[in-house]
Amino acid sequence: MSKGKVCLAYSGGLDTSVILAWLLEQGYEVVAFMANIGQEEDFEAAEKKAMKIGATKFVLSDVRKEFVEKILFPAVQVNAVYEDVYLLGTSLARPVISKAQIDVAEKEGCFAVAHGCTGKGNDQIRFELAFYALKPDIKCIAPWRDPEFFNRFAGRKDLLDYAAEKGIPVTQTKAKPWSTDENMAHISYEAGILEDPDCTPPKDMWKLITDPSDAPNEPQDLTIFFEKGLPVKLVIGEKKYTTPLEIFHAASSIARKHGVGRIDIVEDRYINLKSRGCYEQAPLTLLRKAHVDLEGLTLDREVRQLRDQFVTPSYSRLLYNGSYFTPECEYVRSMIQPSQNTVNGQVRIRLYKGNVIILGRSSETENLYDATESSMDELTGFQPTDTTGFIAIQAIRVKKYGESKKAKGDPVVL
Repeated sequence: MSKGKVCLAYSGGLDTSVILAWLLEQGYEVVAFMANIGQEEDFEAAEKKAMKIGATKFVLSDVRKEFVEKILFPAVQVNAVYEDVYLLGTSLARPVISKAQIDVAEKEGCFAVAHGCTGKGNDQIRFELAFYALKPDIKCIAPWRDPEFFNRFAGRKDLLDYAAEKGIPVTQTKAKPWSTDENMAHISYEAGILEDPDCTPPKDMWKLITDPSDAPNEPQDLTIFFEKGLPVKLVIGEKKYTTPLEIFHAASSIARKHGVGRIDIVEDRYINLKSRGCYEQAPLTLLRKAHVDLEGLTLDREVRQLRDQFVTPSYSRLLYNGSYFTPECEYVRSMIQPSQNTVNGQVRIRLYKGNVIILGRSSETENLYDATESSMDELTGFQPTDTTGFIAIQAIRVKKYGESKKAKGDPVVL
């Protein structure tokens, strides 16, 4: 007798294929759910594999449009970044995947959802907090936190042996044991030899981005147009891309070709462990670099400082920690658009051997730069003598600081 129907987030990879077989062993019916988030995947092969293992049904949800418009482009608007390097490719995908999975679970009459996240990672938190916000009464099955499961499968070797025993085909091998997660924004690599932070990734690990040393010897110029902080057009030679999906795909393709967007970091997981991760994040690297540059021309200084001090780090941290569907994240998200109303214009860019080089930027409506006022060669705008008073006012507090130090015999030092 069935214990009930479970909607499993199925990737077609080693972990979730084993989990699918294990859930069937436990007596559950399993609906294998997969989200199309732009990963390079053979979805038909994944469906065949899931059904061969024993899934009751396979459901593929195409969330690419929603992913770009609702998640990725707002991330560009706010310049989202975690620990100065990671552009949150995995984190950004989790809200749309979670919502699609809950929708499928409800439609298919599943009492529970399941995932293949490990007990030491961030994704278990991201998925489960999203599940409970979207459907508070849902039950969540997390095999990697179930002693019966993790004692049976202590490591990758056990998973591979089980897959071989069950006749489950896998692309991962004992020779290349790293784990990957891919979507249209990036791909991540972790585990295996990468757990040594001083181990240089082998060249054949990288999947999406051309090695900078192998990138074209001729640079590629392009122009990205923004309206209210959103990319609205990308021009490469005679080709123009205007829909969000077209723009994102074009940015991804051209940046990958020219070796843009590889990173290798040790980051702080939300669960209080450090983790080594390698990422290929070509499209976000290109779009974010252009957006940050245009803000220098069009965004008010005080608005930019407030946004950079609070909105960007708060949003990035909340995304990384899996708190997208929370009241605090809803509040922070509401602050993104007001900061972007003046970010209108275009940025000219050159891609070359892994570099994103800014060639120039302009705005017909929101240009806050005045060449005449800023010129060192013209006496226009404010008078040079006006600065004397400005400095005098600024110096009041500084003089008091110096006097206090002197009175204590504690001189100001470098």
